[in-house]
Amino acid sequence: MAPAAPSTHSNDVREKGDVSQSAVFSAADPDAQFGGTEERMRLERKLLLKIDLRMSIMVFIYILNYIDRNNAGAARLRGFEADLGLKGEEFATLLSILYVGYIIMQIPSNMFLNWIGRPSLYLPACMIIWGTISCLTGVTHNFVGALLTRFFLGFVEAAFFPGALFLLSKWYKRNELGLRTAILYCGNIISNAFGALMASGILSGMQGKLGHAAWRWLFFIEGSLTVAIAIIAIFVLPDFPTTTRWLTPQERALAMRRMEEDAGIGDEEQTEAGHVSGLWMALTDWKVWWLAIALTSQVVALSFNAFFPTLSATMGFNRTVTLLLCAPPFIFTTIIAFLVSRHSDKVGERFYHITVSFAFGIVGFIIAISTMNTVARYISLFLMAQSYAGFIVLYAWMSNSFPRPPSKRAVALALMNAFSQLGNVAGSYVWPSAWGPSYRNSYAICIATSGMAIVMCWIFKRHLIYLNKMLDREEEEKGVKKKGFRYML
Repeated sequence: MAPAAPSTHSNDVREKGDVSQSAVFSAADPDAQFGGTEERMRLERKLLLKIDLRMSIMVFIYILNYIDRNNAGAARLRGFEADLGLKGEEFATLLSILYVGYIIMQIPSNMFLNWIGRPSLYLPACMIIWGTISCLTGVTHNFVGALLTRFFLGFVEAAFFPGALFLLSKWYKRNELGLRTAILYCGNIISNAFGALMASGILSGMQGKLGHAAWRWLFFIEGSLTVAIAIIAIFVLPDFPTTTRWLTPQERALAMRRMEEDAGIGDEEQTEAGHVSGLWMALTDWKVWWLAIALTSQVVALSFNAFFPTLSATMGFNRTVTLLLCAPPFIFTTIIAFLVSRHSDKVGERFYHITVSFAFGIVGFIIAISTMNTVARYISLFLMAQSYAGFIVLYAWMSNSFPRPPSKRAVALALMNAFSQLGNVAGSYVWPSAWGPSYRNSYAICIATSGMAIVMCWIFKRHLIYLNKMLDREEEEKGVKKKGFRYML
């Protein structure tokens, strides 16, 4: 590859392989290997359908991942704190300790996943372990026992989400990734609705069964369900294009060709310089840290999620109705997230799809600060929840902005997601009971952090515009007529 034009940002341009000299497949017909253009399009549709169907199980995995992580919030409504003798900030500590293990393991986990190349085995194995740990939470009798299970739960759960993002980025092109990321993340959103409904049924119907409190049954049942789905996932999940065994040779070649064409350079041979090199490239790229901070800022703004039953309870309804009222805002958000992500992919734009959603979330926070009216506060919960639509597009933008090499992308996605969990640690202390029932100080913090995320995304967009202009200039100097890789804005 020819060297990039001199610039302080030359590494950004160089690593993208914007002008590939080795991706010349056939001067006459680049699709001849697949039987011509029309036959390739037919084969590509068939391949995408096959991968989409198998990837869909990750939505169910993510639902259970988040339910197992957040069921303490529902258990709190049915004696969790009293039975364990929790006092002061101990409940908040139980929420935050999960993210310590979650942060520690994400980067090593994604590096290991990239090395082993078998997500169909690795991710379900981690799932079986965290489901078992979730069950064990139901047998704890004090703060220390619950603290240990929560720490190790986060330690093992860390493998899933960054691993899932990396797996998607190995199969889908940039203009396909936003929608798939949205579908995956809808598992997170649906878990808030489905988890609340499931918790409502268990907590209202299992009290005293076999001598156990209802909140203990909540952990037993949800953890067991996780293990069951994990066993199915072993036989359903795909591996990477180079390691998936059930692809035909032609499908494998097409899957690899698609990714080469999308970035203008091969995914493995032409870009990979080793896993340690990928780690170093990610750690020394300021864009990774910039997006990590922006993501963290928005995670603090979304910290209301873990306390959603508590915020719903401020409207004054009984325990069962309170949990049921948690579902509609997140069902609404699932629909909005799907539409926003699909439109973002279709028009090839990220920034406004992110920031407009965040802005509506800020409106929701302002409404919640301004009134204790039941209807207005419930509407505010809908506006807050839809912030996840922009958050999902932000994840797609992160994947788009670090396409190659795979080892760097694996570390970058894990690093940004792991760093952002500091927002969950901080967010655990943003909603103290003493600030209720209005929680005005909490909402003010969310407004500030969401506003900061919007500003940082705008600055990032301006930088990508600059890098795209550099790529234009470089291609013009080389006389390249076909436009190569460009950052998505």
